[in-house]
Amino acid sequence: MGKHDAIHIIGGGLAGSEAAWQIAKTGQPVVLHEMRPERGTAAHQTAGLAELVCSNSFRSDDHENNAVGLLHEEMRRLDSLIMAAGDASKVPAGSALAVDRDDFSGRVTKTLEDHPLVAIERREVAGLPPEDWASVIVATGPLTSPALSEAIAALTGEDELAFFDAIAPIIYKDSIDFDVAWFQSRYDKGDGADYINCPMDRDQYEAFVAALLEGEKSEFKDWEKDTPYFEGCLPIEVTAARGPETLRFGPMKPVGLRDPRSGNRPHAVVQLRQDNKLGTLYNMVGFQTKLKYAEQSSVFRMIPGLEAAKFARLGGLHRNTFLNSPKLLDGTLRLKAEPRLRFAGQITGVEGYVESAAIGLLAGRFAAAEISGKALTAPPPESAMGALLAHITGGADARTFQPMNINFGLFPPLEGRIKKKERRPAHSARALKAIDAWSAGV
Repeated sequence: MGKHDAIHIIGGGLAGSEAAWQIAKTGQPVVLHEMRPERGTAAHQTAGLAELVCSNSFRSDDHENNAVGLLHEEMRRLDSLIMAAGDASKVPAGSALAVDRDDFSGRVTKTLEDHPLVAIERREVAGLPPEDWASVIVATGPLTSPALSEAIAALTGEDELAFFDAIAPIIYKDSIDFDVAWFQSRYDKGDGADYINCPMDRDQYEAFVAALLEGEKSEFKDWEKDTPYFEGCLPIEVTAARGPETLRFGPMKPVGLRDPRSGNRPHAVVQLRQDNKLGTLYNMVGFQTKLKYAEQSSVFRMIPGLEAAKFARLGGLHRNTFLNSPKLLDGTLRLKAEPRLRFAGQITGVEGYVESAAIGLLAGRFAAAEISGKALTAPPPESAMGALLAHITGGADARTFQPMNINFGLFPPLEGRIKKKERRPAHSARALKAIDAWSAGV
């Protein structure tokens, strides 16, 4: 493989890994540059490609009624490596797709290591890539190295945009008290018993909220203090500060759950979701936190059933960066100021594992088509892939641009009068027809 003839990808996360797979499938050589383990990040713990640093959930897998489930299905139809690895490493999670994070990363890593057209280089690309790299995809994610971040900011003339993202703790199952906790999904969805539930009465809930608010938090550096949070991943204590009942109507809502021993519905509930195939680890759903480690151990052990909890990983906080993509990128994810550079993944301003991988899929296909001298149109905006791409490359207001998950609000309106309960299935049917037609024409 000629190094200078290949398409270069910087970053071996979900987006970079997916882009590499999509390019190699076309017969084009690709060099995937990943700085780990030579240089670590504030959140990664391994050297594996596509390591999941936050939740192990890809969220809903219901393609008829949920936009992210629809995105799953579209990616499967486009031969996504990330979705194939996710399906193969699935663990119970009701109607959601959750994975064994080590198995998932291992499958992605092995697939790319074994591909004859993929070369993996373990070193940091500091600053802008060499000028003789004619086609580059920057998929460095929300933890882009300072040197590259500064180079991109200098090139675009834009101030760096950033927000904080918090990680939820993971608990050993055998340290949970099942005389108090029980297995059940809300409204018995999925297999009906995919989550561990830790109930609270009113007094326990109020004491817990007070402890969250009083607990010592991680301090921000001076240059971080004005950085906003992403609304979709707020630290639990930030949510609690918005009002005493906020958590009861958010991650701790008790609806659809009853203690099978008493038949009572708890005042509030903490849910834990399986985090590995063995079922030995469970993560605290919605419990991203910036509490200091000592505070986490004491505050979270106030939760009934978790009094003796042992933590495989405590929560944490890291800084995420992203581009003002509606202003800086063209319709095929190229940087307007330097078109040899494409961007993919969370750095483009999409939020979520699957959304990041989806943009990696598109960036890979765009780059492969361009280097082959072929024209490749964007997927139709009626599809989830197309709607997400259209949003970040011009559909969003550049003045107020913030990271976005896929949602039906990004899709073009449906034609005709359709009953409310039929709208999401109608969106899905239209989207899958559109993506199939686009794929057939690629």
